[in-house]
Amino acid sequence: MTCHVACLGIEKKKICMHEKFVHCIVWAKDLLFAKLFGDRNQDNDLNVRSNDDSGSKTDVFERNVDEDLPQYAQRIYDHVFGYNIETALANEETWKNRKKPYPIYIRDALPEDAVQRNGSSRDHKNEEHEPSATVSLGLRNPQEIWSLADNSRVFLEALKLFFEKREKEIGNLIFDKDDQLAVEFVTAAANIRASSFGIPPHSLFEAKGVAGNIVHAVATTNAIIAGLIVIEAIKVLKGDYQNYRMTYCLEHPSRKMLLMPVEPFEPNKSCYVCSETPLVLEVNTKTTKLREVIDKVIKSKLGMNLPLVMVGATLVFEDGEGLEPDEAANYALNLEKVLAELPAPVVNDTKITVEDFQQELKCSINIKHRDEFDEEKEPDGMVLAGWSGPVDKQVNSNGDKRSVPSSSSADDIDSTAEDIPVKPGMKRKLNEILESQENFDALQNQSDVGSSSAQVVEDDDDDIVMLDEDPKQGKKKRLQ
Repeated sequence: MTCHVACLGIEKKKICMHEKFVHCIVWAKDLLFAKLFGDRNQDNDLNVRSNDDSGSKTDVFERNVDEDLPQYAQRIYDHVFGYNIETALANEETWKNRKKPYPIYIRDALPEDAVQRNGSSRDHKNEEHEPSATVSLGLRNPQEIWSLADNSRVFLEALKLFFEKREKEIGNLIFDKDDQLAVEFVTAAANIRASSFGIPPHSLFEAKGVAGNIVHAVATTNAIIAGLIVIEAIKVLKGDYQNYRMTYCLEHPSRKMLLMPVEPFEPNKSCYVCSETPLVLEVNTKTTKLREVIDKVIKSKLGMNLPLVMVGATLVFEDGEGLEPDEAANYALNLEKVLAELPAPVVNDTKITVEDFQQELKCSINIKHRDEFDEEKEPDGMVLAGWSGPVDKQVNSNGDKRSVPSSSSADDIDSTAEDIPVKPGMKRKLNEILESQENFDALQNQSDVGSSSAQVVEDDDDDIVMLDEDPKQGKKKRLQ
């Protein structure tokens, strides 16, 4: 037997008695590749020594001084796929209840003339791109399953290229799924090993996934989502806001669909980016420096990277590349000035405009002067707050405007609504709900009367539902 400790399993995969292709991959990656190109001093199951007539012991993986690369590659091939298999077959007990593998020698896989002319006649030493055995042999389709002859050719060519192109790395190499030549070598070796054990071979693409523990379904899903993002980005560039969509990618099909597009949620009133809510900054304008406002509020809370700050029509600060030296020096001086002493003084009721061209963010901040702050509750010495103004108009998808019920009426309806579970994709806008004349009249009547409870409208139509602002809640409110 050539296998002792390794039989117990490397990564819990069988090494000497293969049953699945993954066992062949582990053997090729963790044993053969590591022995040929990794640390030679590290013990592994391929440390098999051969005895000659003189009784001296030599490592079969050591290249002889007078041995050329094709001879060395063929000797390694015959040893690991031929001699080692024959040695394993010598133990009859091992194979009583198992299918026996058969040894493969280079003479069985390739005719002698094919071995001699294996590979391209090109000079690989002059190539600038990454060496590749498949490119050299013209096997450019990664989805193709190679024959035993092709696998043997790739094995010999890959081993030769490692010594020709990457000789300095030999002894320190570790398998990397992004190393093309390493993947080619491991794939060819695993396929030849699989042929010995009667296991179907795999393509280069499939073998790379097994060797690198790659789950292709994850990569495919990421590609689909990336495509959806690009589609929405194109809509943004075209200004096609009426057709914006956000899409749920479901783990399990719903209505035979895995992708569930829905209309975007309404802007969040508490969000500084997607709402038009004015911001209010309470600050001591006589003691607080511009640097503190930028660091603690504009960058930390508003999330701007390269802010531009304007007071009226005066630019008091700008960050980023392309500034003239005198401009940068002037803005640096402004950073150390208190708000009230800026070139355009910032005092009570001053409105400043903040913009970040890098992220295309822009907002206005109303300044309110305040002398004192609680050091425990307000350690920054400033408080940023927003105003929630009433929404009087809403633009419909066709460009028309219609009135929206007052917040008190909406609150009354919400208080009597019944929560029911719902799947994503059932969201409907408020203006669509108001298309129902009965519901619209009921809301108007309720607002006029000033009743604190919602009226119930008798309607034989299906229930109308609205999705909460937070999609993670998985709840909708029923409006009857």
